[in-house]
Amino acid sequence: MSYRGGALRGQLDQLMREVAKFGAVGGMGLLVNLAVFNLVRHTTEVPVVRASILATVIAIAFNYVGFRYFTYRDRDKSGRTKELTLFLLFSVIGLVIENGILYAATYGYGWDSPLQSNVFKFLGIGIATLFRFWSYRTWVFRALPAREAVHTAESFLGPRRAERAEPDRVSR
Repeated sequence: MSYRGGALRGQLDQLMREVAKFGAVGGMGLLVNLAVFNLVRHTTEVPVVRASILATVIAIAFNYVGFRYFTYRDRDKSGRTKELTLFLLFSVIGLVIENGILYAATYGYGWDSPLQSNVFKFLGIGIATLFRFWSYRTWVFRALPAREAVHTAESFLGPRRAERAEPDRVSR
């Protein structure tokens, strides 16, 4: 296998691990979102879209913790204020996508039975998730530059092992 093929395979493997971790956190967030939505919808008089927005906000908070400390724990942590600001910005856009679909179904078409609300809530979450995955990995939880990532990894080895990890430079 050529170096280019090996590098591509490594990038694809890394992307698949990232998608799996994002999916695990997102799956738990989905359960939180739907549980809160249905709990609020069936135990209070809160209108369906407001119940959905409340559930989405709670799921966003849950997901931030999961993404920062599980999915993207190895990413740059230097600008937490910027990271949180961007996370909230893109999460609000996702909230609008998710709840806009539910709003259109509920108030545009009158589809507001519990089953219909859950179907359109789930559909909205799915579409918003595609946007969130792209925006979070591109703008919020940015990858460390390769040189900094190597230095960070070597710092865990300690000073003696890190020195041995550097290859000897031999002139050719």
